[in-house]
Amino acid sequence: MNFLTQIDNLALIALLVVSGLALFLPTLSTLISGKGLSPTEATIWINRRKSHILDLRSEEAFKAGHLPGAKLASAVSLTATIESLKLDRKRPLVLVCETGAQSRKALGEIQKLGFAEVGVLDGGVQAWKAAALPLVK
Repeated sequence: MNFLTQIDNLALIALLVVSGLALFLPTLSTLISGKGLSPTEATIWINRRKSHILDLRSEEAFKAGHLPGAKLASAVSLTATIESLKLDRKRPLVLVCETGAQSRKALGEIQKLGFAEVGVLDGGVQAWKAAALPLVK
C-alpha cells in the first residue's frame, strides 16, 4: 500500500492511466462510429472479403465515375434502397460518398438494418482518386 501513496508513483500511475486511455480511444471511436477504411483497406474488403459497396452520391456523380462493383443508393431512402437490392447482411458493406461525411451520417441507419460489418471509405471518392485507384463509368 505504501507504493500507491508515494508522489513519484502516483505520477507513474496517472501516466499509465492516460496512456491506456489514449490507446483505447481509437478502438472506442471505431465501435461507436463504424470502421473507417483507407482506400487500400477498402480495396482489401472489396477483393478478399467480397463486400458490398453502396455509393451514396447523386446519380450524376455516380455516372461520372464510381468504384468497381458499387451500387447507387439514395441517401434519402436508404432503407428502401437496401431492401430492394436484397444485399446479404452477412457480407461486409462499404459506404462511399464524395468526402466520407455523408457515409458517416448514414452509418447508424445501416447498422440498424443488421449488417455484420460496415465500413466507411475515409475521404470518399476524393481519397480513392487521390490514391490513383480506378473508377468505372
